Amino acid sequence: MIIRNCRIVFLNLLLIAGFVNNIHAALVDTVFTYSPSMKKQIRAVVITPDAYVSQKELPVVYLLHGYSGNYADWIRKATGFEKAADLYNIIIVCPDGGFGSWYWDSPVDEAFKYETYISGELVAWIDGKYKTIKNKTGRAITGLSMGGHGALYLAFRHQDIYGAAGSMSGGVDIRPFPNNWDLATRLGAYAEKPENWEKNTVANMLYLLHPGSPSLVIDCGVDDFFYKVNENLHQQLLLRNIPHEYITRPGEHNWAYWSNAVQYQLLFMSNYFKRQGKK
Repeated sequence: MIIRNCRIVFLNLLLIAGFVNNIHAALVDTVFTYSPSMKKQIRAVVITPDAYVSQKELPVVYLLHGYSGNYADWIRKATGFEKAADLYNIIIVCPDGGFGSWYWDSPVDEAFKYETYISGELVAWIDGKYKTIKNKTGRAITGLSMGGHGALYLAFRHQDIYGAAGSMSGGVDIRPFPNNWDLATRLGAYAEKPENWEKNTVANMLYLLHPGSPSLVIDCGVDDFFYKVNENLHQQLLLRNIPHEYITRPGEHNWAYWSNAVQYQLLFMSNYFKRQGKK
């Protein structure tokens, strides 16, 4: 009887602990932002840590989705990843990048200005609404697939905005894929507008990097159709002596891989923020 009672007490304690954990957890919210450049409202998920109210300012990680996805993908498909907001005491922003924007300001379609939106309008909106560190030492950006390319593209072009950047299974060189994923719709056909493709692929943008450029982490599974372009990018970064972390392991282009990869990305970003705080 005594053992049984002890078990009941223990189970009750577990239930209470679980209840407390549910109370004290990161807050996941969906917000509506407005893009003046595209003249429309755009949704985003914003995750704030439980300690947000007591903080003066916090760093922000912008987390981009892939082709055909939307702002809610990370919350719906990478179950539990939002706990990283509490673990690292960071704000996580998951913007909507459109079905196939590739996060460019399209040179052939004025309706797509997602570079302006993400790195200008959205960052300003988040800084205006939340208690953020309002400079690049408190901002990082990463994403998967289309969003992996987008994160590096935006970080390379806006080094005054982002201090760290990452990519998971990123399409970091678009040129081998001229007939895929709305690329030609955003840039024009490669045969007709090769300059748009050459100028807007991450693989051709390494000349922008210099000492003081964003800290970089790149991750891609060996079974991914983007593995070769990621391996090539890694080799080019090595040739240029550009510091970066490169992670590769068995895995395909799927949510099983990204649900794991995002944990490494957020740890990398957290370590970057901690280093900045010690300066």
